[in-house]
Amino acid sequence: MKRNKLIVIAGPTAVGKTSFAVRMAKELKTEILSADARQFYKETVIGTAAPSIEEREGITHHFIGHLSVSDYYNVYAYEQQSIRLLDKLFERYPFVILAGGSGLYIDAVCFGIDDLPDVDVELRESLEKRMETEGLSALSEELRRLDPTYYNAVDRQNPKRILRALEVCIQTSKPYSSLRTQEKINRNFDIVRIALTLPRPVLNDRINLRTHAMMEKGLLEEVRSLLPYKGLNALNTVGYKELFDYLSGKCSLETSVEKIKTNTRRYAKRQMTWFKRNNDYTFFEPSQYTEILKFITDYQ
Repeated sequence: MKRNKLIVIAGPTAVGKTSFAVRMAKELKTEILSADARQFYKETVIGTAAPSIEEREGITHHFIGHLSVSDYYNVYAYEQQSIRLLDKLFERYPFVILAGGSGLYIDAVCFGIDDLPDVDVELRESLEKRMETEGLSALSEELRRLDPTYYNAVDRQNPKRILRALEVCIQTSKPYSSLRTQEKINRNFDIVRIALTLPRPVLNDRINLRTHAMMEKGLLEEVRSLLPYKGLNALNTVGYKELFDYLSGKCSLETSVEKIKTNTRRYAKRQMTWFKRNNDYTFFEPSQYTEILKFITDYQ
């Protein structure tokens, strides 16, 4: 018997994943699971380019705006919820689409993730205060002492990863790396992994245009409404931290907008690095819809 297929549509921010996934979902008569961790929060619609009801074009999307920025959530919870949902959806559809740019969350659904201890709220708050006063480099240095293996592998400019690893090290008195088995789970469905790509200059132009479009839609007002929550981890992301700096008087609005463009381009580059290191992805440009559809339907 043919097994059900999970179709992963990945790629960098602004490449066109949403419109492509909607078109594919219409063709295959199915639903979409979002794998964009920035779009999980209902308060961050504009700055994360979360698809509007109109942009979804009648296609059911899951995991968009289902959380508040103050909610605790992690990739393990996402994996568990996604697999339960997929079990139900595959009873109705031979294909389901997983679309987004958060490589860690995509990998969790495809391969599984280790069940690490939940966050100790007091410990997290203590570490966040230390990061504010001592800086990220000080916490990175502590991680180097507690877990040199993970320190050498992690993106040391990513405060989420540094904080999480430190939390686990301190809570368990064990290196974070020793608890990450990274054993791949064999799912009961086939997985077809597609990554959308565009020439770098084209993608950069799209990022710049989208940044201006977000500002016109009211991104500054959205960020202003979130000022009371600016210390939350969910808001330590591109588009929000730069405008928080403007609202705090640290830079001009023009400088803040330019920083959003620059940091978004850097984010897109990191996303592509993540997907390129995984040999299971096949790369296409968004315009190659017919070729991609044939690749999916012929996939064995």
